[in-house]
Amino acid sequence: MNRLAGLVLLATVACAQDARQIMTEVQNRQKSNSQRYQGWLKVIDSKSKISEKRWTYDRLGSAGESKVVLRFTAPAEVKGVALLIVNHPERASDQWMWTPSLQRDRRIAFQDRSTRFFGTDFSFEDLEERDVNQYDYKMLGEETVAGTPCWKIESRAKKTKSSQYSHVHLWVDKARYVFLRIESFKGDTLIRRTQYSDYQKIQNIWSPLALEVEDVGRKSKTVLRTEKLEYNVPLKEEMFTLQALRRE
Repeated sequence: MNRLAGLVLLATVACAQDARQIMTEVQNRQKSNSQRYQGWLKVIDSKSKISEKRWTYDRLGSAGESKVVLRFTAPAEVKGVALLIVNHPERASDQWMWTPSLQRDRRIAFQDRSTRFFGTDFSFEDLEERDVNQYDYKMLGEETVAGTPCWKIESRAKKTKSSQYSHVHLWVDKARYVFLRIESFKGDTLIRRTQYSDYQKIQNIWSPLALEVEDVGRKSKTVLRTEKLEYNVPLKEEMFTLQALRRE
């Protein structure tokens, strides 16, 4: 290898390492033992028709080893519908959805992870918790989002972490190490765009109280407002089981 090729290789490795280090710092700054909030969702379809939903969110654990329960509380026709997510560090999550009107739960098959979660613009996969070690990263450069300097980073799921997306572009606020925008692709096609805003420092963690996810193909979007957000609240393991999902 000549000297120029060697320098190019070293620069490439350094950029990849920098991207991973940034993503690791993002995860570390968001780390908490548990999380709880109430969410208000506004779903806007391609014809500008608006429907509203509310859910509660409980998470125990962090990164790729957490457990999550999402439960709709309104309107009446979806009240009680719940999703249990068990994240794993080495593979895709396990997910089950409980539907009270049918009095049954069903496991979400892997091939269904790309479908929308109960009328929102989140797919089942989008509700998984990302862990930095499940992805490879590449630095794409620096850009400004809403006047805020950001690193632009590409992530690709490792083979053990199958995904509906071929790659994802992430814009990371250089000052706070938080996401401002995420764009998820399948090949050259943009599938989803997620924007984060209204960041506030809660229990020393910069937290987005507003999130907008756009399904580009459907031309619909879901706006999520977070209320009563708390970290490191006492939650019990038994809350995150199929039995608990059915009891509520």
